[in-house]
Amino acid sequence: LALFCITQQQLFFSSPFSLSLFVFLATVFAYNFVKYESLIRRRKNAIRKELKVIVGFSGFIFLGLLYYCLQLRFQTQLGGFFIVVLTLLYTLPFFPNRSNARNWKGIKIYIVSLCWTLATVFLPALEGDFTLDFMVFVYGLQRFLLVFVLILIFEIVDLKDDDPLLQTVPQQIGVERTKKLGFGLLVLFLALDFLNGNFSLLSLFFILVTALFLAFANEKRSKYYTSF
Repeated sequence: LALFCITQQQLFFSSPFSLSLFVFLATVFAYNFVKYESLIRRRKNAIRKELKVIVGFSGFIFLGLLYYCLQLRFQTQLGGFFIVVLTLLYTLPFFPNRSNARNWKGIKIYIVSLCWTLATVFLPALEGDFTLDFMVFVYGLQRFLLVFVLILIFEIVDLKDDDPLLQTVPQQIGVERTKKLGFGLLVLFLALDFLNGNFSLLSLFFILVTALFLAFANEKRSKYYTSF
């Protein structure tokens, strides 16, 4: 939601409050769905009380996001539907080997980055009936790069716990090369900031802070490191 509001501020998109609520509620529901769906599906007869509360809460969230979805423009609904398809592909075992996209080698980081970019950049553009011109796509590329780097930090910290079959970026190229890749992408982010005219000292400060978190990321960091 914060990234969504930053998009509105920087690109001067004026979308209705219903879209902000839709993005927020959809994010909460999608997170719960991705995190708990397989647990519920595999333990249908042994669902703990706490999990039932989460399911009930998610049900109310779903009704809310459905209500606000119906208030959006048709093209925005189509954009939201595409994000739903990606989320389902990421979570559910649609394929003969019963594997979801989350477990495809190396694909997880791209799907998550794309979903975040679509939700926080292109949905407000569609709802505001703005032309999807070159600058909007440049801004979208920036958002993709930013989320990609943030996930790299998660993947470095989670390296000792991740299944080797996931083939995350640090698993494929090592921690040091992952950090170099992240630094390079942050430099590209700043270069694109100059291109689209959004460069500011605040952008520079944010990128420097992100770079510091990337530089000091390692497998021994606590779970609060990436949370912060």
